Amino acid sequence: MIVLDKKQIISRTEEFVKSQLNGEGSGHDWWHIYRVTELTKRIAQEERADMFLCTMAALLHDIADEKISISEEIGLARVREWLDSQSVKKDEKDIILEIISTISFKGGNGPTLSRLEAMVVQDADRLDAIGAIGIARCFVYSGSKGRIMYDPTHPPKVSMTKEEYRSNNGAAINHFYEKLLKLKDLMNTETGNTMAKARHDYMENFLTQFYGEWDGER
Repeated sequence: MIVLDKKQIISRTEEFVKSQLNGEGSGHDWWHIYRVTELTKRIAQEERADMFLCTMAALLHDIADEKISISEEIGLARVREWLDSQSVKKDEKDIILEIISTISFKGGNGPTLSRLEAMVVQDADRLDAIGAIGIARCFVYSGSKGRIMYDPTHPPKVSMTKEEYRSNNGAAINHFYEKLLKLKDLMNTETGNTMAKARHDYMENFLTQFYGEWDGER
C-alpha cells in the first residue's frame, strides 16, 4: 500500500472535489470550495488550528451537503470512502467527518461547536456567503431554483426549522434576513469576526440601494 504524505492527500482531494463540483450551477461549485479553502487557511493560521484537518474539511464540506448530494448520509459516506482511499488516519478521518457534519447553517439549527477546526471552517464557509460574493451567490442560487428576486408582499420568515429552511422557496431578498445578515454575529473566531464586519456592511449598503431603486427613489 502506497502511503501518501499530507500535501499529496490535499492535492488529490482538490482534484477529486473539482471532478465532483466543477460547473455546478447553484453557487456551490469548485470555486466556492476554492474560496472557502483559502479563507480557511488564513483563519487557521491566525487561530493556530490544525491546518491539515481544516483544509481537508473545507475541501470536502459540500460533498455531503443536501443541496448537492441526494442526502447528507449518502454524501458523508462518499467522503468517508474518499478518505479511506487516501489512507487518512482514523482519528483524522473521524474529525474531518465531524467537522463536515456540524458546520452547516440548517436554518440556524446547527449544533454548538466545540472543536476549533470546525469553528475555523464554519467561519470560512459563512464568510463566502456574505459580502459581494455572498450577494452574487444568493441570486445565482435563487435563479437556479426558479425563485423570484423580490416580492414586498411576502416578508421573510424570521425563524424556521431545518426542514422549513430546506424547503423554503422565498424570494432572493428574503434570504438576506433569513440567513445572510445573521452571520456576522455568529462568527466563532476573532479573525472571522473581523473579516465579517466589512462584508456585512457591504450587504447593508446593497440593500439600501436596492430598495431605493425598487421604489424609484435612486
